[in-house]
Amino acid sequence: MGILVSLAVLSALIIFHEWGHFLAARFFGVKVEEFGLGMPILVTKPLWKKRWGETTYAFYPMLLGGFVRMKGQDDFDLSKKSDDPDSYMSKKPWQKIVILLAGPFANILLAFLLYIAIAIIGADALAPTVGQTIENSPAAEAGLKPKDRIVAINGQRVQIWEDIGKIITTSAGPLQVTVERNGKLQNFILTPKVQEARSIFGEKIHKKMIGIAPSGAFVKIPMHSVNDVFHYAWEKTVWATGLIVRSLEKLIEGVVPASQMGGIVSIVQVTSQASAIGITTLFALAALISVNLGVLNLLPIPALDGGHIVFNLYEMLFKRPPSEKVFYNLTVAGWVLLLSLMAFTTYNDILRIMRG
Repeated sequence: MGILVSLAVLSALIIFHEWGHFLAARFFGVKVEEFGLGMPILVTKPLWKKRWGETTYAFYPMLLGGFVRMKGQDDFDLSKKSDDPDSYMSKKPWQKIVILLAGPFANILLAFLLYIAIAIIGADALAPTVGQTIENSPAAEAGLKPKDRIVAINGQRVQIWEDIGKIITTSAGPLQVTVERNGKLQNFILTPKVQEARSIFGEKIHKKMIGIAPSGAFVKIPMHSVNDVFHYAWEKTVWATGLIVRSLEKLIEGVVPASQMGGIVSIVQVTSQASAIGITTLFALAALISVNLGVLNLLPIPALDGGHIVFNLYEMLFKRPPSEKVFYNLTVAGWVLLLSLMAFTTYNDILRIMRG
């Protein structure tokens, strides 16, 4: 059941991405000849197809992929190019860029909508309850104990564990920490210490810390208004986008080893596990994958949206498109790179499964 849920989630993300391209293309008067789920690479005949209006909707056996085939656009058969008013190639470079950006934008929008759904259902976060105080730390020396619930720092209200780090990072000098202990409020004065820690990417960093760890308990993030819901969704979407961008940077810098790259097997496995935990966990993971899909498609690889955007920027800058030979060769190289990455990440996934 978990695998079916995973495939359904991934298919929905792909459809939403292609839906963005489809709507933008139709907005600029481009005829969409085919809207396909799956990729007609190994098998060119669809399992199912239906024509509505000018567009054929098709389902191909190779599930994890999708495409919108616009009139006059075929990366591998340049003879199909058309200058008809309703063709993709007849549009101005900036219009084609908008069409290309619409897919990744749709994925970011979907993540935002998923985070709205999470906020409405009830978003969970770590409770600001102390589970452990580190020996000789500012917290231990000040008298904080396990089970203390931090309610404020320097008068700023603390609702979830994440608030603690934000306030400590932005504060200067000693802190007044208000905790709830045995039903009573108590104040403690302590000064954070700059200590060595590890980032989520395993890098050594230095940050202000007071020496406490969470208890592991969770609370519902309070949502008092529609504004709170939208604020939560916006913050989480920005956070997810930043996380994916930073992950790519760390991968390029070599901070994150290539052996940590995961492919479709990992995605299906993790999504299946998330579906077993609960709907909000599944939605949160789906939102992160959706942002990942959007950001990765903006990479300047010719087979991706980002590569085509680069081609159009070239045309805008030099007042002429790149030569057909260059376009074709770069597109082939892009597909070779993508398929190689897919094979490599699948290999990593299989190794991880074999190693348990």
